[in-house]
Amino acid sequence: MTLGTALGKLLAQLAPAQVDKLHITYGGKAHDLPNIDPITRAVLQGFLSRASVKDLNNINVRSIASTLGITVEEKRSTEPVTFNEWLHVQAFNGAEKVISAGGTFFGSPNNPRIVRLFSTPVEIPISGTLLMLNNKDRPGIVGYLGTLMGKHKINIASMSMNRDSMGGKALTVLNLDSAPSPEALAEIQKDPDISNVRVIEL
Repeated sequence: MTLGTALGKLLAQLAPAQVDKLHITYGGKAHDLPNIDPITRAVLQGFLSRASVKDLNNINVRSIASTLGITVEEKRSTEPVTFNEWLHVQAFNGAEKVISAGGTFFGSPNNPRIVRLFSTPVEIPISGTLLMLNNKDRPGIVGYLGTLMGKHKINIASMSMNRDSMGGKALTVLNLDSAPSPEALAEIQKDPDISNVRVIEL
């Protein structure tokens, strides 16, 4: 899966139903790409996967987006970025930005990562099933999640966690080898320090 498609699919599953604009920014070395159209089309194909459109393909995604009332804006940015290549997608409902996600490549084009989500730094490989949640930053939360996944026979491939402050609110994303069962999700959601539990399929 390409980085563009992954960002599109991620936002498709997190954004509210009403989205009327996607703003795609190309930064770092991506600014100098001679043709950004294939990447934009990959983002659209991922995002429109939620629309249940028949015969959706890379060729007709721009026209389908237009039919659905979604404007697509592309920008080549010269602003300094942390990464060599930077692809950032924002979804809007009117003037309100409802969600955004950014990605880059780590070392090679074959190793893309999502590195920003909800304006929070993360490091998420773009494959498989993601379990995403907010949690209170408390001692033992990582061990608790690992034990719970093990109890339900779910293997964790990788984990990304970032907190806003010590003891504050954290965004945690687990890459899983298989989707969590309803029983596992119910047990996670019982914890009063955990909220916004979502399962994302890439």
